[in-house]
Amino acid sequence: MKLMFISDIHGSLFWLERALEKVEEEQPDSLVIVGDFLYHGPRNPLPKGYDPQEVANKLNEYNQKKPITAVRGNCDAEVDQMLLQFPMMGDYVMLLHEGRRIYVTHGHGFSIENLPALSEKDIFIQGHTHIPVADVKEGIFVLNPGSISLPKENNPNSYGVLEAGEFIVKDFEGNVVKRITV
Repeated sequence: MKLMFISDIHGSLFWLERALEKVEEEQPDSLVIVGDFLYHGPRNPLPKGYDPQEVANKLNEYNQKKPITAVRGNCDAEVDQMLLQFPMMGDYVMLLHEGRRIYVTHGHGFSIENLPALSEKDIFIQGHTHIPVADVKEGIFVLNPGSISLPKENNPNSYGVLEAGEFIVKDFEGNVVKRITV
C-alpha cells in the first residue's frame, strides 16, 4: 500500500495543483493531508496563488474520486470544515499500514519534541514546522513531509511517500530530499 502525505497547503491553489499532479504521477492508494488547509496564518506570508475557496473546491473534487484522510492544523477552524467535504477537524488519526501503527497529527500539540505514547517501531508523522524530517527518536520513526506551499529553512516545496518500508520526501522536480527505511 502506498500513502502520500502533503502538509501546510495554506490556501495556495498553485502548490495544491502541483501536488495533485504528483498524486496522479505517484498513484497512491490514499492521500493524507497533515493540516493547515485554507488559511495562510498570521505569521506566514501569502503563498503563491492564494485562493482558499478554490483550494477547497479542488480538494472536494479529489475527495469525490478517492477519499482524503486528514487532520486539523493550527491554522484550521470550524469554518474550514464547512467548506471541505471530508472530515478534517480531528487532532490526530491512527492508520494501520503494512502491520505498523502510524500516528498522524499536525504537530502543534504532540510533535517530534513531544511524542504521544507510542511503541518502538511505530511511525509518527507531523507537519507544522514546514521542515522535512526522516529520523528515529526513542525507537519511533519521526517523519515530516515538509510544506507544499511555504517551506522553511531553505528547504524545497515537498511531499512525502510511504511505501514498501520506506518513507521518502520529494521535491516537485522529483529529487529525494529525505529518505529512511521504516
